[in-house]
Amino acid sequence: MIDTPISNDFSAKQLQHLTLAGDEEQDSLPRNLLCFSHLRWDFVYQRPQHLLTRFSDIAAVYFLEEPIFGKTDVPYLTFSQRLPELWVCVPHLADGLTKDEVNAQLRELIRVFFINKKLDEFIFWYYTPMALEFSSHLSPGLTVYDCMDELSAFKFAPESLKSLEKELMTRADVVFTGGHSLFESKRHQHANIYPFPSSIDKKHFGQARKRNYEPADQAKIKGKKIGFYGVIDERFDIDLIRDIAAERPDWNIILIGPVVKIDPATLPRQANIHYLGARSYEQLPAYLSGWDVALVPFMLNESTKFISPTKTPEYLCAGKPVVSTPIRDVVNPYGTKNLVSIGNNSKEFVEAIAYWIAMQDKKEWLGNVDKFLSTISWDLTCADMIDNMSSVHQDRKVVKIGRQ
Repeated sequence: MIDTPISNDFSAKQLQHLTLAGDEEQDSLPRNLLCFSHLRWDFVYQRPQHLLTRFSDIAAVYFLEEPIFGKTDVPYLTFSQRLPELWVCVPHLADGLTKDEVNAQLRELIRVFFINKKLDEFIFWYYTPMALEFSSHLSPGLTVYDCMDELSAFKFAPESLKSLEKELMTRADVVFTGGHSLFESKRHQHANIYPFPSSIDKKHFGQARKRNYEPADQAKIKGKKIGFYGVIDERFDIDLIRDIAAERPDWNIILIGPVVKIDPATLPRQANIHYLGARSYEQLPAYLSGWDVALVPFMLNESTKFISPTKTPEYLCAGKPVVSTPIRDVVNPYGTKNLVSIGNNSKEFVEAIAYWIAMQDKKEWLGNVDKFLSTISWDLTCADMIDNMSSVHQDRKVVKIGRQ
């Protein structure tokens, strides 16, 4: 059976490294966290949500989204409480503002936010360097850059993103990367940089192994089911999916997730390709339970060069064989450990999928999967991040005392 999350060890580390009692003699991190994000909390549940929900057990977390524009005379912030100590904060600005006006109003909203709050009691947690355009004048207690992707390589990326990332690298006290290949690309840009590839919530995705309880819209699809969930965007290999469906019309390809940044009309429409739309994080194990094989069908281009797909360990945790294109952070470690099959084209994908479908006894493979997964979890990732942050914060305090 799948291992359970290592929650007790994490709680001990939390209490050790982040004391909220306010004891100045103890080595504690700032007791609040303000996250600047380019992703919306309710879009797709992924790395930011996994990490920040765990941080909210030990700190007050404010997740600041990009602004929503509409008919308003006065800019304002809305707060939506999602957990006892986690709030999603959304700026509301007027339509038609210039870029400079947008940033000026965001700076003012941030100023209001910090009324009666102390900056040195905050961690600034950046997912987008673009947020420096309205926050660079502030000096929090600790600055963290969680570089989960090479955003400058994504479609419609702002031209100023690269220069702002360089600035953020100079400001950040500690930098985390979303995978090992991204770490190798940026490791010389910061003295305190650490790789934290995609991890898993074992208890959540382990539900898919217990029984087949797939939802009605998928259950009515009869035959073998080859699935993918995630954002369907410029990274998604449309031609690969089209070719697999054409070569094996007896297989059903299940695609779950929103379509963004590409024209939906370009998607293949064969009878055995089923677009089920976006589904919540809570629903994913139920859909996974009915799949025979899971896919990571990403193209190899600049936007996928450094990605570490979270779905890879999630699929495996659900007990599903995986076939992926040769994404670097999938090939190593998953491909090299023979936990995942790697295909370079539709022919190799079809062969690998057929191999897994035909395999009657997957006990040895599952044993190797579980052995590997026993070493990773979002709980452990968060605890290790706290270790790194605490060490850097302590060094800062020592330097500050030395200068007095």
